[in-house]
Amino acid sequence: MSLPDGVEILGTAEPRFDEILTDEALAFVAGLQREFGGRRAELLEARAERQTRLDRGERPAFPEATRSVRGSEWKVAPAPPDLLDRRVEITGPTDRKMVINALNSGARCFMADLEDSNAPTWSNMVGGQVNLADAVRRTIALTGPDGREYRLSERPATLLVRPRGWHLPERHLLVDGSPVSGSLFDFGLAFVHNARQQLERGTGPYVYLPKLEGHLEARLWNDVFVWSQDRLAIARGTIRATVLIETILAAFEMDEILYELREHSAGLNAGRWDYIFSVIKKFRRHPGFVLPDRARITMTVPFMRAYTELLVRTCHRRGAHAMGGMAAYIPSRSDPEANRLALAKVADDKEREANAGFDGTWVAHPDLVETAAAEFDRVLGDRPNQLDRQRDDVDVSAERLLDVRVPGGEITEAGLRTNVNVGLRYLASWLSGVGAAAIDNLMEDAATAEISRSQIWQWVEHGAELSSGEPVTADLARSTIETEIASLRQELGEASYAELRFEEARSMFEQVAFPPGFVEFLTLPAYELL
Repeated sequence: MSLPDGVEILGTAEPRFDEILTDEALAFVAGLQREFGGRRAELLEARAERQTRLDRGERPAFPEATRSVRGSEWKVAPAPPDLLDRRVEITGPTDRKMVINALNSGARCFMADLEDSNAPTWSNMVGGQVNLADAVRRTIALTGPDGREYRLSERPATLLVRPRGWHLPERHLLVDGSPVSGSLFDFGLAFVHNARQQLERGTGPYVYLPKLEGHLEARLWNDVFVWSQDRLAIARGTIRATVLIETILAAFEMDEILYELREHSAGLNAGRWDYIFSVIKKFRRHPGFVLPDRARITMTVPFMRAYTELLVRTCHRRGAHAMGGMAAYIPSRSDPEANRLALAKVADDKEREANAGFDGTWVAHPDLVETAAAEFDRVLGDRPNQLDRQRDDVDVSAERLLDVRVPGGEITEAGLRTNVNVGLRYLASWLSGVGAAAIDNLMEDAATAEISRSQIWQWVEHGAELSSGEPVTADLARSTIETEIASLRQELGEASYAELRFEEARSMFEQVAFPPGFVEFLTLPAYELL
């Protein structure tokens, strides 16, 4: 197989991969890498420099240099017709069955995830692109082991794609001897194969952008979009991007992020677990930012409420959609009472979002679509969104964004055990190639593991005390890991325990869960084990 100059594939060939890894597509991705790879590296270095300043006591603030952007009147481009009403979006990885079921779920949109709910094996990344291409062309189908046929309905959800964050590489594709950016690989392949098809079908190349830490990172994405559209002779502004505000630093630059992407912007999304992880990570050296059990950190505690209210106000002032957070519950087939209680919590959460002014929300399972839609239907009625609700009552200061008090919050032995158990089980799933793991009736992704390990790191680093008065030491955490591993080994049996790679999961978890050093993203070292 001949390849474009400077391009080398290290991954193995599988059926239909040649349809994705074409000369045109590889040359396009290589062009993106050569054009933007250097700026990406500079921005990642800027992240590291900012972290050093945060460790030394710097506090985030609304940037003085961009005050004029925040203070002036401007709007993002109007949404295309199929993104006007986004009251319920379903998310999940790009395996074939998930793509079909999500598109058929009754949700208005489906975010096909190449990031946190997807373990980035070569098979998953390229196979996911095969599935996306088939979905765009309405040819995607599957016959299950039981003979059941899966095909698209006549009116599937609008497709959006989430590429990996700027920090992640794709080590199976080299350009001029170096791994290509995972972001550019994922976006580039999806765009070059599907953009024209999507436009012919009355939709467009829509994306979600994860893990941004500021407007300069959004500017880089905007330049990628301009270059890509020009390269394929597609009109500028065709690509539409929704940015996940899932880092504390991005919360201070929401206006600026929308401004950088304004002709390509489709709104902002209020991340949950990643946002909490970001607070822990960015202020990890400061005892005043120690957080309690993650179960106590709801969307109504001060710092979470402040940033979500600011997000709605910012988006609606700029004519952009404000998208709410994830409902991750997986309904039980055997426990109706548990379902009733869980669905009531989902309804309460979505009622809160709709009443706060959000235009839509996320769910992780098709059985939650109806519950979430009912709450937004109640507020929206026949309106596609509530962009007209300006939230002029909201006035959020830097102090409110950094107010991490959690009323009634405690660090408990149960919370420590949960972090260990969920972290181990998720990592084992991820190392086995499954990035969306059903754990205790919740659909967990990499953000859950990040919170689990970073909370342990933070508690040990600052000698936090359990509600019993016992300090959280490295010895206590390691003892808890040992107990949970023994329980999992007994529950699964030796053969399954080994097959599911729990020893590697344990080693990786211990590598990222203890001071003094802090690994920025656990998926970076874990990627080397895939």
